[in-house]
Amino acid sequence: MAKIRVSYEYSEAEDKSIRLGLFLIVCGILSLFILCFCWLSPTLQSMQSKPTNCTVISVRRLDESFECVFTCGTDCKGTSQYPCLQIFVNNSESNSVALLHFDEQQLVLNPKCSYVPKCERDNQKMKDDVLKLQNYWIEEGSNQSFTCFFNPQRRPDDVLWRRTHDASVLLHCVLWPMVSLLVGTLIVLLTVCARSLAVRAEAIQKRKFS
Repeated sequence: MAKIRVSYEYSEAEDKSIRLGLFLIVCGILSLFILCFCWLSPTLQSMQSKPTNCTVISVRRLDESFECVFTCGTDCKGTSQYPCLQIFVNNSESNSVALLHFDEQQLVLNPKCSYVPKCERDNQKMKDDVLKLQNYWIEEGSNQSFTCFFNPQRRPDDVLWRRTHDASVLLHCVLWPMVSLLVGTLIVLLTVCARSLAVRAEAIQKRKFS
């Protein structure tokens, strides 16, 4: 009885499907590492800040000004100055006075000030922005309790008005790379299985007519 030979070579369409699947797998793995490195660590640190109640004690503007760098084009840069606003609050969690900051990014950018305005060429525009926030806290925020965020391990003397990252960022860091990884794996597996079934069907068909 002659030995039945069948072709295991993939067609052009099957070869493209496998390449697409492998491309999605590689993209999923790389994006998972990149997103975890860029977003996961800051998000986990942000989520360590627990909510607490804060009450404004004093609002003041320092005589000292700070510099910032603005861009006005591809090769255009300059420096401006903005006033430093400090908002001190009573932290109910530790029952101590803390400096309020807008969010984590501004805390890192300037730990001395509560608010860092967007850097503009016009110094007066940034000054007006700071004054507007100062008037808000003096007129409406004074003696009113509000939710702030406190991390006693990292910065016991600072609290945050808002958190930059939350659980949704953590979800997206893991969800979309995993979707790409799973879709790529399914494409490769389905293509290989379909080819394997086609080879078996071809072998059975040849046995019938041999």
